[in-house]
Amino acid sequence: MTVHATPPNVVRETPDLDCLDFSGATVYNDFRDDLVRDGYAVVKGVLSPERAQYYVGEFHQWLEDFGLGYKRDDPSTIREECLPVIHQKGLIQAYGAPHESFTWGVRSEPGVIDAFATLFGTDDLICSFDAVNVSFPNRRDLPELKPWAHQDQDPERPGFRCVQGLVNLNPCGDNDGGLVVLKGGHNISKEYHETFYDEEREFRWTNEMYLFKETGLEWLKDRGYEWVKVNAGPGDLILWDSRVPHYNAAPKGDTVRFVVYTCMAPVDTATQEELAQKKRLFENTKGHSHWPQGFQPFVEAFVAPRRNGELDPLNTWTPRQKPVLSERAFRLTGIPYLKSAAV
Repeated sequence: MTVHATPPNVVRETPDLDCLDFSGATVYNDFRDDLVRDGYAVVKGVLSPERAQYYVGEFHQWLEDFGLGYKRDDPSTIREECLPVIHQKGLIQAYGAPHESFTWGVRSEPGVIDAFATLFGTDDLICSFDAVNVSFPNRRDLPELKPWAHQDQDPERPGFRCVQGLVNLNPCGDNDGGLVVLKGGHNISKEYHETFYDEEREFRWTNEMYLFKETGLEWLKDRGYEWVKVNAGPGDLILWDSRVPHYNAAPKGDTVRFVVYTCMAPVDTATQEELAQKKRLFENTKGHSHWPQGFQPFVEAFVAPRRNGELDPLNTWTPRQKPVLSERAFRLTGIPYLKSAAV
């Protein structure tokens, strides 16, 4: 029996979700049919084009307010010294971004919450305190972004357990940066991991992650599975089953990618201890992974931005503008569902 190295962050197994019928017997006549069949779906127009454009402006304003010289109308300022430190993949997990006013604004848009409520059949939801993505096209001051096929789910926990999501704010076509998925890959995930169980695994910071190797990708290709770049319009919500292999591609056109990662789950998938942790994270403006239960806080030593080898003093881990939440949005924090003994 192969014994795999234990990742530094091992978390409990969340329950399987029972909101979708994967037998094909049920027809939903909405985005859920795509999610069942393909493992991903584009929910059109959860934000109006005008609201999406408003949040694009908020992103630009946030970048300009760092005072490093970035100007939205000056392409020459799209370089490292004029911007906060942005990960090669476009991720921003620091600078208070998970709890910035515009981040929470997108999460708490009625159309966004309604889509997840439709999916799970309940309005009692919690959301992730996840990153945002800012990917400028044709950056020459960052390493090339190569495909990094992965699943955000433990290969030894094969059930339907999480639906990830992102809200797309700018046009996203063939040449624009965005999500790339292995269409239908969720259907073969269990068989895949049984076949490749003895293969040595790459380092993972958490057990809820799996990185694919070329041998596995060839195996999937031989069985007819193909990669699809997911296109979307401003204000569309992209959802995908966490069992689906995926990665993000850098933009090649002229459009900057602005995305708010947004993942929700029924509140009853979280323990009271996890809700208490979410309360602490929210009150201290800390982020965590896409798992809405909040059991994977960002390891700040890993994600702290560095400039010229030194910690960036502009990163205070706090948002520049704290959010003001509606009652419905506040429920997404999980705090209203806490029992007094767990607070």
